[in-house]
Amino acid sequence: MTSQNQLFDRLCRTGADLSVYSTYEIGGEARHLALPHTIEEVSTMLEGAKTRGLNPFLFGMGSNTLFPDRPDDDTLFFSLKEHIEFKLLPGRLFVSAGTPMTLLALFGLYTGISSFDFMFLLPGTLGAGVYMNAKYFSHQVSDVLETAYVIDKEHPEQGIISVPLGGCEYGYKKSVFMRKPWIVVGADLKLPVDPKLTPEQTQELFDKIKAKNLSTSVLPDYFRHYTNELNAAARMGFQVRQELLDVIEDRGGKKHFDYPSCGSVFKNNYTIGEPMGKLVDRIGLRGTIRGGAMISEHHGNIIQNRGGAKAVDVTDLVQLVQEKVEAEFGFVPEPELVIV
Repeated sequence: MTSQNQLFDRLCRTGADLSVYSTYEIGGEARHLALPHTIEEVSTMLEGAKTRGLNPFLFGMGSNTLFPDRPDDDTLFFSLKEHIEFKLLPGRLFVSAGTPMTLLALFGLYTGISSFDFMFLLPGTLGAGVYMNAKYFSHQVSDVLETAYVIDKEHPEQGIISVPLGGCEYGYKKSVFMRKPWIVVGADLKLPVDPKLTPEQTQELFDKIKAKNLSTSVLPDYFRHYTNELNAAARMGFQVRQELLDVIEDRGGKKHFDYPSCGSVFKNNYTIGEPMGKLVDRIGLRGTIRGGAMISEHHGNIIQNRGGAKAVDVTDLVQLVQEKVEAEFGFVPEPELVIV
């Protein structure tokens, strides 16, 4: 128990600026922040939080999260983005929750596997993708998932729990993980093509992929870094599939990475027949400003931090969109943004 307490104290930072852990670049000073590197460290921090009466809040890159301007002192904030692990197994690939989804697209590029292409430039970690069944174009995480691995944050002493695909209760940006007190720590992903790598080649490849990681939540840097990595791979002779190029054109063309944001703020309501961005356009809200936040001039479902925005500026715009859309179209848009 003493060694666990020492590990908790070593891993727990105090007075951490949450804004540097969010793609919104918004958030106040957290009294407690942890950056575990292994599943064992995640478990230790959860058990330590329980004994200290702290409420754990886990996130990856902070790409779908709006942190508060004044964080609760009794919250232990966890960023899993330092926990990057790959393990090649027969017919599947184990990936830790903190692994950026873009690195999986690079893995597919190097091995000729196209099923991870849709994850390229999704600014989040695999854990978040598993949690919300992340979707881009016509593909989603449930297409490639075999088994998710979780820890019950209320009973971390129970260890790792396996959740097969059928138990994930996946739908459009929804899952069982959204209503259970579970922390996603990793997943087995299907490999439709056997890379046929020796153990030495496997280790070399994974080291190469980890070296490509950019541990930042600054979106312009993220976009520039990984598009450069794609260009470098092309110069080395790897085949850059059209879907990867389509991602760059689509997300770059919509100015997704020009300013701090969370990407899409609201889930689409498919009973309406038009995506949320188009609905916001129709009621004339693009370019609306509250404090330092603005509804993007290029995409109605993106709220940007245009400089010095506070969490309250973003939530004011969220509420404005909800009120106007309800009045015009008869439903309240559901945020996919997690407002802490």
